[in-house]
Amino acid sequence: MSLVPARTAPTVPYTFEKSRAAFARALNVIPSGIYGHQGPTEGCYIPQTSFPLFSSRAEGTRFWDLDDNEYIDYMCGYGPNVLGYADPDVDAAAAKQARLEDVVTIPSAIMVDFAELLVDTVASADWAFFAKNGGDATTLAVLTARAATRRKKIVFINGFYHGVSPWAQKLDYPGVLEEEVANNLYVDFNDLPALERLFSENRGTIAGLIAQPYMHGNFTDNSLPEAGYWQAVRALCDVHGVVLIVDDVRAGFRLDLAGSDHYFGFKADLICFCKALANGYNVSALCGRESLKDTVSSLHYTGSYWMSAVPFAAGIATLTKLKQLDAPARFARLGTELTTGLTTVAAENGFTLIASGAPALFYLRIADDDSLMLHQEWVAESVRRGVFLTSHHNHFLNAALTSADVTRTLEIAHEAFGVVRAHHPELEPTA
Repeated sequence: MSLVPARTAPTVPYTFEKSRAAFARALNVIPSGIYGHQGPTEGCYIPQTSFPLFSSRAEGTRFWDLDDNEYIDYMCGYGPNVLGYADPDVDAAAAKQARLEDVVTIPSAIMVDFAELLVDTVASADWAFFAKNGGDATTLAVLTARAATRRKKIVFINGFYHGVSPWAQKLDYPGVLEEEVANNLYVDFNDLPALERLFSENRGTIAGLIAQPYMHGNFTDNSLPEAGYWQAVRALCDVHGVVLIVDDVRAGFRLDLAGSDHYFGFKADLICFCKALANGYNVSALCGRESLKDTVSSLHYTGSYWMSAVPFAAGIATLTKLKQLDAPARFARLGTELTTGLTTVAAENGFTLIASGAPALFYLRIADDDSLMLHQEWVAESVRRGVFLTSHHNHFLNAALTSADVTRTLEIAHEAFGVVRAHHPELEPTA
């Protein structure tokens, strides 16, 4: 039996006249109109004409674009809105703090409250250091590893993303110097023999290994760790005196409130958080073991807004509510409901949809076409009907999502698959 109830009428695909007009204005005053991966110039939204370019408001699981089209959002602002847009408890805590103080000459004591909550929540944390972006936290982690070991080299997992600082980019990226990536070493995820060789060949020179808790790179199926992988990596790092850094910026608090290292049964030396830390309020954190606390204290590392108090209040409210909701269990249940439903409605239309990674942070790919053209087409048809997905990036859930949202998503996905099939009479007919 189909998961999708019969509908009386198909949806009317959206149009984006106001978004296009705003983008034309933006091109005059903003480089690329919209810069970075969210801009049309990087080709992440294909075809461009099927995607909105500017939003106007957001609430719960949804946002509305400039043309007032409504979307069930599976990107959550690329991760931060873990409880849903405009969560009333978080916004109330932030507003209360804003009435007291925010950016002041000396820090607000609420910074201590937030650090204590993180230390109580994250299994591998003995301390917390706050900044603004995930890249701030990963950069501090690498600095700490190098300062603690007085070594230069850092091991990366192929397909990595740890922010946009020069050390985290590739040599062929514009503006990146050879010296900035000269001490980077690379190895595949889940390849323990290769990692053992790399550690042996560079014995005594590796400061740290930085990795996401599982491979959730872009344009590729995501990979969970094989049994015993992380425990073996932990042991190798101990033998070679290498600082083990977990980049939990994307997955943090979605798999396990105690940290994704705890979820996979090992303990990081340093763990980086950002996206889900304060439900959209701007704060990141590096947490770590007691043995590295003095090293972090020795570094010169700060920023103009890094001690602003409002995001700390929002972070306390966010973590408190995530605990109350048992959010990771909710994400696992609804994520499984959603990804199972999507693969089923794909099959009903004669497509093979692969859902990889964790249900809370899943990646989708139509496997019937290696070029991703069919997948891009299905994503675009879904977006034009009110389900915001991307064709190259992992997706995020928020705790405001309901089973009714999932059902509506499956209705739209089913219709979008049907449109794609109708556009491709050359494909094999469905059974």
